[in-house]
Amino acid sequence: MTAPFGRLITAQVTPFHSDGSLNLAEARRLAAHLVDVQGNDSLVINGTTGESPTTTDAEKLALLEAVIAEVGDRAKIIAGVGTFDTAHTSELAKQAEQAGAAGLLVVTPYYSRPPQDAVADHFVTVAEATELPIMIYDIPHRSGIPVETATLIQLGAHPRIVAVKDAKGQPVASAQVMKATGLAYYAGDDGMTLPLMAVGGVGVVGTSTHFTGQGTKKMINTFLAGDVAGAAKQNADLLGVFTGVFATQGCMLVKAGLAARGFTPGPVRKPLLDATAEQAATFVATLEALGL
Repeated sequence: MTAPFGRLITAQVTPFHSDGSLNLAEARRLAAHLVDVQGNDSLVINGTTGESPTTTDAEKLALLEAVIAEVGDRAKIIAGVGTFDTAHTSELAKQAEQAGAAGLLVVTPYYSRPPQDAVADHFVTVAEATELPIMIYDIPHRSGIPVETATLIQLGAHPRIVAVKDAKGQPVASAQVMKATGLAYYAGDDGMTLPLMAVGGVGVVGTSTHFTGQGTKKMINTFLAGDVAGAAKQNADLLGVFTGVFATQGCMLVKAGLAARGFTPGPVRKPLLDATAEQAATFVATLEALGL
């Protein structure tokens, strides 16, 4: 299976100043670290981990332009453009294309709970809005509904729908889609990276990969080289961070961990709250135990 966006992708957090405004300089600094040190092939900007529900369209554009300027020559920048409004999503897709994004991450339209024919129509409409390749984000526990297997197989026939960020946790169903289509499957849950690759997945769109990028990429390459036992050992070593980052909302703990490493990611925006001192200490201890 080809990997249109590479193997290792991180959904980057959005740094803010203490007053809550965008910190574009820190966004550029973090993007460079994720690409040049952690080894990411692509970055998702304006994803859920980037607090996209709380940023304006103008902020999304400014952030995207800043990161593309910093690392767009050595990594693919995927713009998160998903909303529950098809027209708005299409406009964000056009904005991202004009800014120079290499692809789009489009989540299932949430809250409205559209039926599957409407879900399919949503993705096709967005795919027709630009010339960019699309990664479908299938995450039922956030969107309220899955993209069902038959719908994914139908969408896989569209030339610009090329990948799935799979946070459904149903590898058998995912394998059925991969068998029937050319869709590239990326784990949307860090701990599912190796299990999903075992049935044909190509990599991960990660959260803990702000810290585990090097180790995760090593695990992926070990598996691809045919050393399944070695990859399983590497997965076991990283599992505490893969799962620990979601002890509360992932963005909160990533920002806490980055602050402990000398970055200045700033606060989260409400309705999120900054990680408590106890939550931050527990996560940082997990990172330190692995030398991260």
